[in-house]
Amino acid sequence: MSLTGCLPPSCSAIRALSSPPPCSGKRRANAPVVTMASTAKANAPNPPKPKNQFTAPHPVPPQVTHTLPPEKQEIFASLDGWAASHILPYLKPVEESWQPQDHLPDPSSASFHDEVRDLRARAAGLPDGYLVCLVGDMVTEEALPTYQTMLNTLDGGVRDETGASGTSWAVWTRAWAAEENRHGDLMNKYLYLTGRVDMRQVEKTIQYLIGSGMIQPINLAKVEDPRTENDPYLGYIYTTFQERATFISHGNTARHARRHGDAALARVCGTIAADEKRHEAAYARIVAKLFDLDPDYTLRAFARMMRKKVAMPAHLMRDGSATDGSGLFARYSAVAQRLGVYTAADYAGIIEFLVERWGVARLEAGLSGEGRRAQEFVCSLGPRFRRLEERAQEAAAAKGMLDSAPISWIHGREVQL
Repeated sequence: MSLTGCLPPSCSAIRALSSPPPCSGKRRANAPVVTMASTAKANAPNPPKPKNQFTAPHPVPPQVTHTLPPEKQEIFASLDGWAASHILPYLKPVEESWQPQDHLPDPSSASFHDEVRDLRARAAGLPDGYLVCLVGDMVTEEALPTYQTMLNTLDGGVRDETGASGTSWAVWTRAWAAEENRHGDLMNKYLYLTGRVDMRQVEKTIQYLIGSGMIQPINLAKVEDPRTENDPYLGYIYTTFQERATFISHGNTARHARRHGDAALARVCGTIAADEKRHEAAYARIVAKLFDLDPDYTLRAFARMMRKKVAMPAHLMRDGSATDGSGLFARYSAVAQRLGVYTAADYAGIIEFLVERWGVARLEAGLSGEGRRAQEFVCSLGPRFRRLEERAQEAAAAKGMLDSAPISWIHGREVQL
């Protein structure tokens, strides 16, 4: 699940996670009963950190957690059989799946060195901006442990309680992660063989990102982004959006690779895009089922997620360099926007696609007043973002000369933003 970005780069649109302890045993006498969503406090005093200890790039903001209403808790458990017959078939058997080695020079072959030379010759023609997009996609893919963790924080019976649970939801999450794991492996090995990027800086970025998680407040001074709240409705809506964005991003990098004369890299990116499209179809089908069973709450959840705005999971990427600050993700997103790998127009298009996929505009029965307001809101979002994108493009054209910035992944060379 790697995105060049769900966040529209030219518009400010910004992906909380904690797993509750299992409830067991008798309640202690006089123990308070918590009936509201919990909020994890971020401003509690912390002991001083030892020198050189890993630290997150930003303070963790307050996080709203466990907001799924009690009456919704059993819905996903009741759908376990449905998921077995309708969602698990989207997974491919391992023996029928492609593996990274299928797309790379065979190190056991006598022609290995010749194949590597050919790969490097093709990669020599790839522009620096394109390499930045490719590395950014790969770094995001490599942070897969964070995404599996996120899915396993969701309430309603969908998390993998034991690490080897036999529920359909847990089986899906593990097997989905296993399929996704090939994406980062393949892109990482390809980039290593090209000799075009600073692999140590790339590897540092991956380690920083996995260690930092996915806390992405819209505004650190005024946090207003509780994100998925351990609510599987929000979680699966979010993941559907992400998979759609990933499909678009990898599809565009495939087209760019072909344009730059690297047909083998185009096949790599296209193969990954096909996986993301299949995963998108599975997550979209889960949400479609929720719309069938519970249209009002699902529609309100859709609106809540869109109000939070959807960002790529790698928003906290950094490389630890003196010039990094918090701007690495912003520079990467700006390059992707400029090259058309992932744009604000794509963000608007995904909203419009999902509104149509889930028949949001046609919903009538079972909607509350709040549900109808949510319907009006989400149906208006796509055109609204398109107008914002048009104005941003006009402003960029009026500005004329493009800014540039160094990117450590390509040995500190500057790229246009």
